[in-house]
Amino acid sequence: MKKVSLLLAIVLLGMVNASAQTGIGSNKSGYKKQGNTLSFNNANGDVKIEFCSPVMFRIRASWSRKFAPDEHLMQENYTWPTVDYKVTDAKSAYVIQTSALIITVLKSPFIINVADNKGIMLSSEYVPNSKQNGGLHHISDTVMCTKDLMPDEHFFGFGERMDFTDQRNKLVKLNVGRGKNKNNLLGAYNVNEANYSPIPFFMSTKGYGIYLHNSSATEWDMGSKTGGQYSFKANDGELDYYFIYGPTFPSILNSYLSITGKSPLLPRFAFGLHMGTYSGGTWGHEELTSDKYVIELARKMREMGIPVDILFLDSTWRLFGKNGGKGATTFEWRETFKDPKGMFDSLYAMNFKMVGLHIRPRFDNAKNLNLLDQAQAKGFTYPENGKPGEFVNFFDQQAANWWWNNGVMKVASIGAKFLKTDEGSAFGALANESEKVGPTGKEITQLHNVFPIAYAKAPYLKFQEYNGMRGLNQTREGYSGIQRYPFIFAGDWPSEWQYFAPVIKAGLNIGMSGVGYWAHCMGGFEHAADPELYMRWVQFGMFSPVAMVFGMDHPGYKEPWNYGAEALANFKKYDDLRYRLIPYIYSNAYKQYQTGMPLMRALVLEYQDDPNTYSIADQYLFGDNIMVCPVTVKGAQTRTIYLPRGTWFDYWTGKEYTGKQYIHILTPPDYLPLFVKGGSIIPMQPTMKYMDEKPVDVITLDMFPYQSSEFKLYEDDGVSLKYKQGEIAITSINMTNVAEGWELKIKKPTGSFVPAAHTYVAKIHWTADKEPSMVAENNGAVNAVNSMEKLINIAGWYYDKTTHLLWIKTVHSNREDITINFK
Repeated sequence: MKKVSLLLAIVLLGMVNASAQTGIGSNKSGYKKQGNTLSFNNANGDVKIEFCSPVMFRIRASWSRKFAPDEHLMQENYTWPTVDYKVTDAKSAYVIQTSALIITVLKSPFIINVADNKGIMLSSEYVPNSKQNGGLHHISDTVMCTKDLMPDEHFFGFGERMDFTDQRNKLVKLNVGRGKNKNNLLGAYNVNEANYSPIPFFMSTKGYGIYLHNSSATEWDMGSKTGGQYSFKANDGELDYYFIYGPTFPSILNSYLSITGKSPLLPRFAFGLHMGTYSGGTWGHEELTSDKYVIELARKMREMGIPVDILFLDSTWRLFGKNGGKGATTFEWRETFKDPKGMFDSLYAMNFKMVGLHIRPRFDNAKNLNLLDQAQAKGFTYPENGKPGEFVNFFDQQAANWWWNNGVMKVASIGAKFLKTDEGSAFGALANESEKVGPTGKEITQLHNVFPIAYAKAPYLKFQEYNGMRGLNQTREGYSGIQRYPFIFAGDWPSEWQYFAPVIKAGLNIGMSGVGYWAHCMGGFEHAADPELYMRWVQFGMFSPVAMVFGMDHPGYKEPWNYGAEALANFKKYDDLRYRLIPYIYSNAYKQYQTGMPLMRALVLEYQDDPNTYSIADQYLFGDNIMVCPVTVKGAQTRTIYLPRGTWFDYWTGKEYTGKQYIHILTPPDYLPLFVKGGSIIPMQPTMKYMDEKPVDVITLDMFPYQSSEFKLYEDDGVSLKYKQGEIAITSINMTNVAEGWELKIKKPTGSFVPAAHTYVAKIHWTADKEPSMVAENNGAVNAVNSMEKLINIAGWYYDKTTHLLWIKTVHSNREDITINFK
């Protein structure tokens, strides 16, 4: 680490050639202090440093000396509490101090260095071996900033990247899109070029992050060209970025989301399975579509006992238009759908919670509806080359309102409850399903990346109000801020082994970029899947933030019975497990809402001081306690797994391992390697065919005793926005190793929400040398029983010598505190 006293830092900076000019010019007229903001009038432009907190500040540079107005698609918050800081004029530099940071601003050249409050350098713009000084620059419309690349500094984030997790020494280009080449083998399927949801934000292992608040295409050279420096630049717009000190990644992520907004809670049932369908006929087979197919698909899932809660109909539900073909939306049902309202009614009668429809952002005319003509006449489409265009102008609230009232309400009024807002990247770029590029021009290059946010925001908020419950929107494209209108899915990746591991990487990277709700098509989207690939991808899919199965392979469509009996059994096994894990998943989703920690976490997010985790892209934490290790190699009978520091248990066998080591394990086809942290407490509900099929009258606590541990079980009504006003319940569950054995404390819930009454079953993975001999609850003895089955109806305890599992069913319910002692 670099430790630099204030005086030494100023001396070193003063060694830079004083006559050299950075792009913004030297400072000779001092500064103005107004509240949290310091303003510097420099030779070539103005700079503002605004403090958001003691650990975060915003830097803005303008060569025109004018600053852009606030926008509210990328960024949600511009209001910050008063920050206590002091400024010292040290002749050649200004030294600015908060309780956490020391910021040294050299006057000539004007460059900014940041150290922590102990003087340890975090980020420097002193770049001694560069042809040009570091700091703020512009070349024509391009604005950029150059900084020193520290030894052993590594970078994570940048959105839904499929190439690498650690971006040190890489060149990263961020601009929403699937790839420029329409040849699928080179363009859309190029994992290096795919950019469905880029995020101009990274976190450094040196303990800081940078968020570039600019909607133009950006380029981040993280040491690829010159080893001693990195830079970020935007093609247009203002140089406006936030410096965020952690020093931990979770703290950096939390601060970043205080700017752009955290993900709201999804409805509880949305953590169940989402299933997509082409209604029996994908493109080229549209004549086979029908509402009957959709109903039969839903009925079959129910009859086979495969849990599912959400269904969506992809593009072939509607007539393709006269102008835009497959690339636009008419809102007119295909003639093969005889009774759409009856279809919705039937699906809801089978206890599906939400049924949605796929759309695209351009209007079109069909046989009976001429929405494109009407919208153009009213000026509600975005102009193209001086003429009325086809894209709904989602930047205009009046246009969005008209789209809702005259388009979406045609389907919402009969039962649709959400949309899949596809192809947001087509605004100002080549669309997938046509040769059209949409609007063009300089203004569009700054709107292209934020159009997907405006596009997702409109139906999310409209349906939230219309349905009277939490919103839901499925979209493929996004940018900073998209997390407020969840969720993102990974796009149309083929059902081939070569794309499986990169999709996992995409989920890890977008989670480290503030987007917690993310999904992918289990088994891949295009082509028929190898049954083994389907099984492995499903295992991963059920341990993803949003579980979704959908494909366009005709006639298989990734429906689980189409891939053989073994694949069907595998699907049901992991789908059942996901539904049982809902209390655990939902509690971690609430933590995500509070702190921004994603459900799917790259190991480096929690172990940033362990270089072994930097390049691991096929293992991740699912919530606080479970580590998921998908098998991504065809025919693999084994795989190597890295266990970070601590104690770990094999979830399936209870075998204990010491961390900070690599292990090699067997991986039969239906086996997903899962490991849990020592001390884990994992709450589970009964098996369900759909969410809330039956009362959760017993919650099982799957426990792996190790020293002391805690879990906070979160509950609310599952559908309303009352959680934002604090109408929640938190149950604190603690396990401690005490002198007389183990003590499990389950407090009665706290909070204004009153959850349903339930008892508990503790499922304890017993690792002691001796068998358990005593169990007491609230100081009263608990009776031992001679079989696990007896605990279904009565309280008591049972030890299974074969599985080494101790089962304890409580006498008391969650209406009172419970203390269980056992040894």
